[in-house]
Amino acid sequence: MRFPTPLIPATLIKRYKRFLADCRLEDGREITAHCANPGSMMGLAEPGMRVWLEPNDDPKKKLKYGWRLVEHTNGNFTGVDTSVPNRALKAALEAHEIAEFAAYSEVQAEVKYGQNSRIDFLLTDAKLPRCYVEVKSVTLSRQPGLAEFPDSVTARGTKHLRELAAMAEAGHRAVMLYLVQRTDCDRFALAADIDPAYAAEFETAHAKGVERLVIGTTITPEGVKIGDILPS
Repeated sequence: MRFPTPLIPATLIKRYKRFLADCRLEDGREITAHCANPGSMMGLAEPGMRVWLEPNDDPKKKLKYGWRLVEHTNGNFTGVDTSVPNRALKAALEAHEIAEFAAYSEVQAEVKYGQNSRIDFLLTDAKLPRCYVEVKSVTLSRQPGLAEFPDSVTARGTKHLRELAAMAEAGHRAVMLYLVQRTDCDRFALAADIDPAYAAEFETAHAKGVERLVIGTTITPEGVKIGDILPS
């Protein structure tokens, strides 16, 4: 998935009210960018960090920049826009690029299911059981090489696990897919110390048949590409 508009570098001044970030462009101008990430962004929102923004000229948008990436001092990148995983995954699923799902002929996004919820992807094929795929963006890393989810308590995520478990019990295939939006991690674990309820609910869901799949990414200021399956 390529970014529609070329990204530009900036320096983060501060992130606030979850969805706003003041940044300084390379020409010295200070602007406010939209931050499409409701999580804590632990370790990713420190003043002075180098960030990459996507400009826009959409008259319907109040903010003319969107925060897409953090560039770390070691040259690695983290994608902070939580909408990117679904966009990148949709393209990969439709192109049959992910082996675990390649046999499915139809890909539908944002399909209603469960208790007033929407599944990120519903995969279908006449010869296979329905496959419900819930996607989570993973950006937290507190140990070198280890990506973790979640970065804050997520009651919504726990609800999604219950609904996936119900699909598995009904005879469908149910997959919890964690997309690691970091180029410096090659392992994954649940952050049980941050949200014990989520970790416990995952174990319950897994026992009922919910699969866990962790996939890495290749990230540059040009775009995000689905990478390899990571151990978890």
